[in-house]
Amino acid sequence: MRPTVKYLLLLIIILLAPLQVTQAATAQPFTVVIDAGHGGKDPGALGSIVREKDIILDVALRVGQLIARQHPTVKIIYTRSTDVFIPLQQRADIANKANANLFISIHADYSENKLAKGPTCYTLGPNRSKDNFEIAKRENSVILLEDNYKQRYEGFDPNSAESYIMFEFMQDNYMTKSIELASMIQKNFKQAGRSTKGVRQDVFLVLRNTSMPSVLVELGFVTNREEELYLKSDTGKNELAEGIAKAFTEFKTAYERKNGVQASMPARNESISVVADTPIAPVKLVTSDVVLSDNSIQFSVQLLTVPSKLSAKDKRLKGYTLDFYTEKGSYKYTLGSYTDFDSANAACAKLHKEFPDAFVVAFKNGKRIPANDARKQTKTSN
Repeated sequence: MRPTVKYLLLLIIILLAPLQVTQAATAQPFTVVIDAGHGGKDPGALGSIVREKDIILDVALRVGQLIARQHPTVKIIYTRSTDVFIPLQQRADIANKANANLFISIHADYSENKLAKGPTCYTLGPNRSKDNFEIAKRENSVILLEDNYKQRYEGFDPNSAESYIMFEFMQDNYMTKSIELASMIQKNFKQAGRSTKGVRQDVFLVLRNTSMPSVLVELGFVTNREEELYLKSDTGKNELAEGIAKAFTEFKTAYERKNGVQASMPARNESISVVADTPIAPVKLVTSDVVLSDNSIQFSVQLLTVPSKLSAKDKRLKGYTLDFYTEKGSYKYTLGSYTDFDSANAACAKLHKEFPDAFVVAFKNGKRIPANDARKQTKTSN
């Protein structure tokens, strides 16, 4: 088929696809595909103590768990839930076959510059810088591990700039929605104290073949020692997962408001429980008031986030007497007050059995600050 005719037909398909999605919106549950990149024989980027494929799978499962609990009617599909290799085309096929509303691909970044840091969100679009092109080449090079990749990807060479030129002329009908979701994710990362690198565009094969709004999230750099430790920690994984899950909620709310979609019947969530790395002991802790008004740094364990204040007898409190603080209209319930991170983290591990989403938070001068920053400050002061 001549290239001009081929791309014209592709453009027609892209323009007609939203009509099909809108018509089907009320007939099936809202579906999100969560894609943990790499896996199996493809380890992804390598840090000094972590492999990209392991970190991103853990975060992906946590994202799914949060979405499942906050949105019981949403159907959640993972491209992989174990350490297996999935070709890029197959990842897109999973999303297209499910007629998904969203596709979120999760990765971690690599750089020769060991000081490079911060998460980035990418959407499909023309590459606009040398740095973006290098990242796109690295993520796309996984196709070289696939059999018959030249036939499957129609001669696409992930290392050739010429292979990317044709995308300059393609109109991605889902680009606006993809950018909206990416911006929401970056906003939440920034609010959690991360120094973000913003929303960028480039040609990622895993996004190219999906027929829905799609984003690729780089969580941070495994080649930066500070970020590597953050990505490896439960605190870091929880904060990153929470940022993506919050963005999902914002996107879904806007989608339903715009399309007038009625709530569907609950769907069976294909989610997997996340087990903490630290052994869990079913020990009740004695609560103490969290002091938020002096200059000292204090740590606590955050157990719940709810839209309205809970009564003391609410079953979600599970018999505990909890403190709470408010942030952006939500009530966030905490337990315990600790002067060092390690004590709070040990308590968090013991609480994971009853509160799987528990994580450590830190406060200074009455305001929440990133737990990792608080940990450094307390170690410096000691």
